[in-house]
Amino acid sequence: MRSLKTYLSENKHFYWVLLLLPLLVWFKLLEFNLVPKYMVHSFIDDLIPFSKIFIIPYILWFPYIAYGVLFTGKHSRADYLKLLIFIGGGMSIAYLFYMLFPNAQALRPTITDNDPLSLLVRFIYWSDTPTNVFPSIHVINAVAVDAALHHSEAFSQKKGGKWLSSLMMILICLSTVFVKQHSILDVAGGLIVSGCFIVPLYLIPKRRSVLAAMAAQPTSE
Repeated sequence: MRSLKTYLSENKHFYWVLLLLPLLVWFKLLEFNLVPKYMVHSFIDDLIPFSKIFIIPYILWFPYIAYGVLFTGKHSRADYLKLLIFIGGGMSIAYLFYMLFPNAQALRPTITDNDPLSLLVRFIYWSDTPTNVFPSIHVINAVAVDAALHHSEAFSQKKGGKWLSSLMMILICLSTVFVKQHSILDVAGGLIVSGCFIVPLYLIPKRRSVLAAMAAQPTSE
C-alpha cells in the first residue's frame, strides 16, 4: 500500500481519471430519469443473428478500457491526457444526445438457457437497460483506447500489440450488435463521434509533425 501511495505521489496525473466520475453519475441520472421517445432500429439489425459467444468481447470491454488508461498513464502523460479527453468528451457528447433525443432499442431476445454464456447475457441485460443507446459508449471508448495505443511510442514496441488492440476493438464493436445490446445505427453513431476526436487529437498533430520534419530537411541544390 505504501509503495502504491509513493507511486501515485510521484505520478499525480493518475488522479485526473477522477474527472470521469461525474460522468458516471450523469449517466445514472439519465438512466433513471429519461423516458425514451425514439426507438433505434435498422433493417440490418434484423439480418444480424443473436450470438451469445460475443458476450465475451462485450465484457472484455471493461478490462480493455482499464488497460488503456493504465498503460498510457504509466508511459506518457500526453497520451494519457489525450485518452481521457477522448473518453470524457465522447461520453459527454453521447449523454447530451441522450438528453436531446431520448432513445432505446427493442432488439433483445428472451434468454432461457442456463449455460455460462447465457447467464452472462442475462446478467448484462439485467444490469444495463436497453435505453440511451445511440451513440454507443461501448464503441466510443473502445475506439478511444485503440487510437491511444496505436499512437503510443511505448505500445509500438510490443510485438503484435497494435494488431491485437485493433482486433479487440473490432470484436467489441461487433459484440454490441451480436448480443443485441445495440443497433448497427448505434455503432455508426459511435464511430462518427470517435472521428470527431481522432482527427484533432491524433491525425492533425501527426500531419503537422510530418510537415515540420519535411520542412526541417536540408534542400539539395
